Amino acid sequence: MYPEAWRLEMSMELGLTIRADVPAVPAKVPGSVQAALRDVGILPDWRIGLNTRKCEWAEHRHWIYETVLPSEWCDKPGRKILRADGLDYQGHIILQGKIVGDFKGSFVPHRFDLTGALQPGNNKLQIVFTDVPQFLGGFTSKITTWKERFNYGWDWTPRLVQIGIWDTLLFDVDEGDKIEDWSAYTTYDLESGTGQVHLRTTLRQHATTKVELALTNDRKEVIHRQELAAGTTIESSTPPVPLSAWNVRGQGDQTLYSLTLRLLDASGQMLDEQTKRVGFRQITWKQCEGAPAGAEPWICCVNGNDTFLRGFNWVPLLPNFADTTEEQYRAMLAAYHDIGTNVLRVWGGAVLEKEFFYNLCDELGILIWQEFPLCSSGFDNWPPEEPEAIGGMDEIVRSYITRRQHHASLLLWCGGNELQGSLDGGKTGAGKPVDVSHPMIAAMAQAVSEIDPTRRFLPTSASGPRFLADEKDFGKGLHHDVHGPWNHSGDLESWKRYWDNDDSLFRSETGMPSASPADLLTEFGQSQAMPASAENLWWNHVSSCWIQWEEYLAQGGSTTSMDEFVQWSQQRQATFLAAAAEATQRRFPRVGGFIGWMGHDCFPCPTNTSVIDCKARPKPAALALRKLWRET
Repeated sequence: MYPEAWRLEMSMELGLTIRADVPAVPAKVPGSVQAALRDVGILPDWRIGLNTRKCEWAEHRHWIYETVLPSEWCDKPGRKILRADGLDYQGHIILQGKIVGDFKGSFVPHRFDLTGALQPGNNKLQIVFTDVPQFLGGFTSKITTWKERFNYGWDWTPRLVQIGIWDTLLFDVDEGDKIEDWSAYTTYDLESGTGQVHLRTTLRQHATTKVELALTNDRKEVIHRQELAAGTTIESSTPPVPLSAWNVRGQGDQTLYSLTLRLLDASGQMLDEQTKRVGFRQITWKQCEGAPAGAEPWICCVNGNDTFLRGFNWVPLLPNFADTTEEQYRAMLAAYHDIGTNVLRVWGGAVLEKEFFYNLCDELGILIWQEFPLCSSGFDNWPPEEPEAIGGMDEIVRSYITRRQHHASLLLWCGGNELQGSLDGGKTGAGKPVDVSHPMIAAMAQAVSEIDPTRRFLPTSASGPRFLADEKDFGKGLHHDVHGPWNHSGDLESWKRYWDNDDSLFRSETGMPSASPADLLTEFGQSQAMPASAENLWWNHVSSCWIQWEEYLAQGGSTTSMDEFVQWSQQRQATFLAAAAEATQRRFPRVGGFIGWMGHDCFPCPTNTSVIDCKARPKPAALALRKLWRET
């Protein structure tokens, strides 16, 4: 509907039926407004050509998801709760024509008590999505609107501002005693081979209710069971229990256990039950050999094994990530696993991934570097400092932690991507990463310390004295965790020389561009696929940063052969990126790891720094890294 037109349906004065200019269409949940419109032909396929421009009008309307709650549910005794884990971005909950709740913010779950507004029989429920921010970029210090940043266009995706229900939507009946929420993390003692569960939960229960915790293995055998002291808030740790360790891939099995919390009445009858899957591992951090005084430790030690962290930066699988399926997660993570990946950095310009992603990483032995939703902007990269903004981010941080901290794969928390000021200490410019002296970063560190005390917190990535590693400053102890480079204007020998002389302690983001496969260029570029120049609007639409056409032509490349250009581009990426990764890995343990930017495309970019295309197929660069990582 046009903005606010839905309110006229609620006006008793008019007594009119207001017809939307866009007719009702089926919608998947989870799912985006844009996908629902595309599926019936109202929006074009935004992956093709410049079609994203034809989709932007959807941002300027209000959208209504509508369903009927059946009387079988409405008339049950007890409280009726609508649990929405991901609403993007703001709006209202309407029941039988009356607003019963409001929501704002894409990063935290929302809970709505519908009980008092329900009428006997069927009830019409509507979720109205209203305005989205016009733009999120330019000045990080001014961004206090908590919606994913990358939807507004990046150097690897066009503008496609998602609206819709992006995660689980549940209708719950609460008949009495209930587990309101709970979180858990585990610890593991390598020497004794024992693990502990550390639990926090909020319950609503009677004095006679029993609270029971049970730990079972994959054969459904009970490893440990204990009754917890009754109360509305419980913080408890199990005694040490002999357990098998969860290991990072290549170092042993990924042993997982089921942790179940139960409420029982006095006779032992089940009142409520919830389960999380956990693993037990010991992670410590050591100094790199030869590290400068005062540097943070960058050697990750997993269950006693010093581990070179090798992997990629992870972004959502789709611009409209509400529409991502479990099959797409499985296919993409299988591609990463095949390369030899043992770590993925979930980038700060996006969101907390769906639970299924972390479950799969638990199974595959892939560690997760999880960032909170802050990101650089270019003009200024300084996080907000206003108390209201810090309070809003604190809510997000605590929500992220409590929802995901039970996962064995979760390695660390990070304040965000490329948050920095100038080298002279100013809040504008770039070069010097923020630290915990910044009030918002300090609040994040405090939350991690309180809620997830065994995990590491990083203020940002990159971190340390410098954002970039400049070869003229090699040997000065200035390069700790650094980003870049993402391209190279010289020859292979000068590139290798840079990496051979590198003194950084960790490389959390570096890359090299290449074109997408020729079949993708044909499928999605259609008549605009060639030439691959900045004058070609399709190439410039998404990938202007990474166009290599002039360099290709300078080396005698054909102006008409797409296959020749793609082969040249992809081979260059493979050669240069593999050389950087090999030189870094060769320096271990003087350096802790190498994380490529970026892993996969979420959109059919003509060219990008990804090593896996949007169909989860490896480019030659991924195969070159596979040879390096799988053979060492």
